Amino acid sequence: MPTSTTPTFAGVIPPVVTPLTADGELDRASFERVITSQLDAGVHGLFVLGSSGEVAYLDDARRTQVMEAAVEITAGRVPVMAGVIDLTTHRVADQVRRAVDAGVDAVVATAPLYIRTNDEEIERHFRGVAAASDLPLFAYDVPVCVHSKLDLGMLVRLGTEGVIAGVKDSSGDDVGFRRLVAANRAAGSPLRLFTGHEVVVDGMLLLGADGVVPGLGNVDPAGYVRLWDAAQAGDWAAARDEQDRLAALFEIVFQPRGYSGGASGLGAFKTSLQLLGLIESNVMTTPAPALEGEVVDQIKVILAEAGLL
Repeated sequence: MPTSTTPTFAGVIPPVVTPLTADGELDRASFERVITSQLDAGVHGLFVLGSSGEVAYLDDARRTQVMEAAVEITAGRVPVMAGVIDLTTHRVADQVRRAVDAGVDAVVATAPLYIRTNDEEIERHFRGVAAASDLPLFAYDVPVCVHSKLDLGMLVRLGTEGVIAGVKDSSGDDVGFRRLVAANRAAGSPLRLFTGHEVVVDGMLLLGADGVVPGLGNVDPAGYVRLWDAAQAGDWAAARDEQDRLAALFEIVFQPRGYSGGASGLGAFKTSLQLLGLIESNVMTTPAPALEGEVVDQIKVILAEAGLL
């Protein structure tokens, strides 16, 4: 069951990868090493079953395994958020109920997928998802996958009414995010706002983001914690320096050639974790291929230049 106390959602909350065996099962030992490395680095929460967790590829049984394992391994040390990504409201509500049973602390949902919806229907969707449980609900703004941008006014309205607790912004629209921060502040800050934009975290924290959900945080969680700590201390020069180092590390996602965007980005994260000795295999869920050959050597060089090897 969910924890009895309300967790604080702020800071560095990486979207944890899902290590897999060759036959596509959860590699529990590797998963535990990844989570332990995150906790040792001082992260403030974990987000499982996001895009970096390959949520769209995993069936219900594997999703449940991931959530239950994360809750057990974390043991209440930081809050665990779980993606409840699915096609329509009723299907998402079913995922929410599974998340409740697994004991996570919050759920993260996108707008409906595949079906064409307008802003009014998307709002009705989030209200329906929120009604499925008492867990805090975060709206996941990821138009590259959902093909619709979440309306600013709707988000603030749902936050003011207590329907959603916050927003995980992976839109890449920094102007839009700044407008959301300003509108949220004007409404009394009902929402916790997180950026998923790995290479401009210092700027997003400066303008008022409550935290960051960086896929690159799988590879270097300590770097993002240092960035967060510097920003909290008002040392923006140190924050910028750390961000510059992380931006150079982010070059790992640009090394693959001839792969899809998803296979390139997540494949680079998994390959890095394998090179760092945290996961046994960089295997991806079918149909995405694992990175191999020269690109692995290129990623290794970048990891070394970042001081991680």
